[in-house]
Amino acid sequence: MRVLYFGTYERDYPRNAQVIASLRGAGVEVVERNVAVWHGRRQNWSLGPATALRLAAAQARLLMRRRPRFDAVVVGYPGQLDLPAAKWVARGRPVLFNPLVSLTETLVEDRRRFAAGSPAARLLNRIDRHALRAADLVVADTAASARSLELLAQLPPGSVEVCFVGAEERLFAPGWARPARFEAFFVGKLIPLHGVETILAAARLAPELPFTIVGSGQLDALLASPPPNVTRIDWIDYERLPERLRAAGCALGIFGTSPKAQRVIPNKAFQALACGTPLVTADTPGARELLRHGESALLVPPGEPESLAEALRRLAGDAELARRIGAGGHAAYRAHASEAVLGRRWRELVEGLLARP
Repeated sequence: MRVLYFGTYERDYPRNAQVIASLRGAGVEVVERNVAVWHGRRQNWSLGPATALRLAAAQARLLMRRRPRFDAVVVGYPGQLDLPAAKWVARGRPVLFNPLVSLTETLVEDRRRFAAGSPAARLLNRIDRHALRAADLVVADTAASARSLELLAQLPPGSVEVCFVGAEERLFAPGWARPARFEAFFVGKLIPLHGVETILAAARLAPELPFTIVGSGQLDALLASPPPNVTRIDWIDYERLPERLRAAGCALGIFGTSPKAQRVIPNKAFQALACGTPLVTADTPGARELLRHGESALLVPPGEPESLAEALRRLAGDAELARRIGAGGHAAYRAHASEAVLGRRWRELVEGLLARP
């Protein structure tokens, strides 16, 4: 089987890199046809004339290239604007869309770059709906996300399939051991989804516990004067992230209260689980699809810093609990989100499309 991974997607974004690695691990030959447009621009998501010109030029290059042999096309994230070109290149072969998120929920609901009901928001909604309907199959990251995409595009219930995000196992491998000095470790773009304000409030409630926050973005102002027990790092190299996770007392997931935060399991959570690092994250329908409180993670109510501070104190003071949560989280990852499991799942989805009349 040969799959064409197609579009203006960001090649190094974990969802794309992990899907490609999983497919290859399942014995699928993956050929990439990519002209990067969004690399380094997802934080700002500029949709002005300059971006439109870059996108048009990139898709022209994609269409002009010699078409390789393939059995199916997978459109990578973010790929809503790539579906027309992908359908043309596919020439009747199946097209799978790996959107991860909708443009509407990212730019209107989460990052609030455009007001709900504005012309830009209505345009984004139409782009989302057309892309989701154009694909032969849409693959979401959780069942909660799948239901949201079906509702957005008015697709029949059960028409969007699910495949967890997972982690790149060439980097994220087990090896966590409880450190002598506890540290609650967060890494990510500082956007409302992540609930950074909840993390900072928890740090103020637990001044005896060290926190490290790695990242920058929309909510940088929140860290202009962080609590004394919070260390701020703008960013670290992706290749160094696994060693930092394995050296942390625990990893922090997301704690936002938006509808999107209720649906997703972020990259950072899967990466921590793959390393065997104890995970603390919000108790949401999305998280409950993979995790069990007290077994594979500590789940706390979203937006409640008091609960987060208490959970962190428990982990910091109970070595056996930390060991059990780390081991249980890694076991859940191996059973449901490892590259081997996800590779088989992606292969089954492609084979199912190829078997259709």
